[in-house]
Amino acid sequence: MNKILADSYRLELLFSCLLLSTSFLILGCAASTPIGVKKINPQKAQRQLTTNVLTAGTLSAPSEQILNRFELASEFKRKPEKVIATIHEGLSGVSPVDRLYVLAELSFYHGDKSRDKSYYLAAAVYAYGFLFPPDPDTVPDRFDPRVRVAVDLYNRGIAEGLTSSNGTEVILKSGVHQLPFGKLFIYLDQTEFKWGSYKLVRFKQAALLDVRGLRNRYRWAGIGAPLNAYIKPGEYKKETAYSLVDEETRVPVTMLIRFDRVIKGLEGGSIQGYLELYTTDEATSVTIDGREVPLEFELSSALAYSLEGSSFYEFELKGLLKGDLNLSSFRPFKTTRFRDDVILSAPYIPGRIPVVLIHGTKSSPARWAEMINELQNDRTLWGRYQFWLFTYPSGNPILYSGGILSEALRTVVAELDPEEKDSALRRMVLIGHSQGGLLAKLQVIESGTLFWDNSATVPLEELEISSEAKEILRRSIFYEPLPFVERVIFIATPHHGSYVAGNWIGRFARRFISLPETLLKPLEELLMADAFTEAARSMKNVPKSIDNMDPKNRFIQILASIPVSPDVTAHSIIAVRNPKDPREKWKDGVVSYSSAHIENVASEVVVHSGHSTQSDPETIEEVRRILLEHLGQIAN
Repeated sequence: MNKILADSYRLELLFSCLLLSTSFLILGCAASTPIGVKKINPQKAQRQLTTNVLTAGTLSAPSEQILNRFELASEFKRKPEKVIATIHEGLSGVSPVDRLYVLAELSFYHGDKSRDKSYYLAAAVYAYGFLFPPDPDTVPDRFDPRVRVAVDLYNRGIAEGLTSSNGTEVILKSGVHQLPFGKLFIYLDQTEFKWGSYKLVRFKQAALLDVRGLRNRYRWAGIGAPLNAYIKPGEYKKETAYSLVDEETRVPVTMLIRFDRVIKGLEGGSIQGYLELYTTDEATSVTIDGREVPLEFELSSALAYSLEGSSFYEFELKGLLKGDLNLSSFRPFKTTRFRDDVILSAPYIPGRIPVVLIHGTKSSPARWAEMINELQNDRTLWGRYQFWLFTYPSGNPILYSGGILSEALRTVVAELDPEEKDSALRRMVLIGHSQGGLLAKLQVIESGTLFWDNSATVPLEELEISSEAKEILRRSIFYEPLPFVERVIFIATPHHGSYVAGNWIGRFARRFISLPETLLKPLEELLMADAFTEAARSMKNVPKSIDNMDPKNRFIQILASIPVSPDVTAHSIIAVRNPKDPREKWKDGVVSYSSAHIENVASEVVVHSGHSTQSDPETIEEVRRILLEHLGQIAN
């Protein structure tokens, strides 16, 4: 009996051991435990950290956590409005600030799905309450990742909530808007639309515009919905500071709605909002609840939008061929401008140094877009410079165009600052590309009678010609340095002429260029007065700009012999297509290095580029460096 019991015990023990071993084997071979971890790649990890309704169309982790915590995730998929209302009423154990963030994201998510604008506006209200709570002790920490998401929910929420039903424009007006929990009363003062002499109209969401053609798209992160606005001229009394802004300009605008007493409004079902509009010339930050907060702007999209379908491009070829052409003939309506050849990229603001950009042959102000985009978004340069553009029919004689530039700059400076109070206007920087560099040089030299003696045999004052003719000739032929120009930058400038202008291409092109009547009449009077030299006794000999840039032309030879005024700092940026070639073979496709090189400049930089180098990153960086240097010298 004892033996039987012993054998039975041994069998039971053996079975238990086998069972235990099998269990360990099964557990050891299992794919995973119910709870555990696994390694993921860094990109997926970052997506999990930053995913939200705006970036991926899914909720962020903080919102998911609240839904899961209160078993609302499944119900939100089926009945989002009910869940939002439930959370709006309150969740025990969840702080009001945390609840506001979740409500903002859930509302925007549902707005995207349903296209119900009331939920977009609700998202903005909730986000504003999260960012600016009444109790300063509950303000979210600046390292809280929800802060940036909440700002974006606010920005996009007010923009989407006020967008027209067809999605083309943001409609800005006073009125009552329905919210899921009540009503939103928006108040707007009509003076918010005033922009100098212009009225801001037709607002577009900058965030929804895809920018093409610019290397970089810059965004000034902050609060407010960035918009691009059209301008309507003649709405208000003329303001000189705005009078040279082109009517095709799209103005970067930020829309801000200040929601009053959000928490009480949420409880009572009535929110009041005060809509404000800001442009970069007005403010780049605002004060909310005693805190200075940056405004969000998109200057790049506004610049690109301004050039979408711009008449500048049409002007380029026509401006080369037709000497009487001016930009006013391309404008669709009458303007308050006192000059058509000087364009300000933004209204004149005292204290900012003008940088005047002068384009080259068969070109226009549009070709400076890359440089303007980079420089106006440089926060070190911001507020220190203002960008002006000079445009002209580029087929006209260079002396004639140079005289117009000189007159234009004198006129604009006198008009903007008649009492000469703005010292920044007298620290002007001229930047000229190609032929524009030659026009720039004419503004900073003492020519004496060198140009006149080359063509005429009688002193100008002794000629019996009309006063109008004398004035045009005096302006075009006798130059002295403009007293308000301190620095000049030459970019791919043919100081000694262009080999293209001197070959058959240049000779062929000049046949199609017509000269302006305002120039031909004085020249006819000179012929009648028998004042021309033997070399210039026929109207057929009147040179066009292409003739002027022929290395054999006396004009370019004389201009090259005249040094830049010692009171002006000069810089050269020279483009070379193949820097590895011997220096004597360096050229950019239009101008050789030997032509672009001049002595006695503060700096000369050779960039690897073709002739249109004003858009090249290396060229722009050198201009940036020079402008920073200019500021440094002023400070000292």
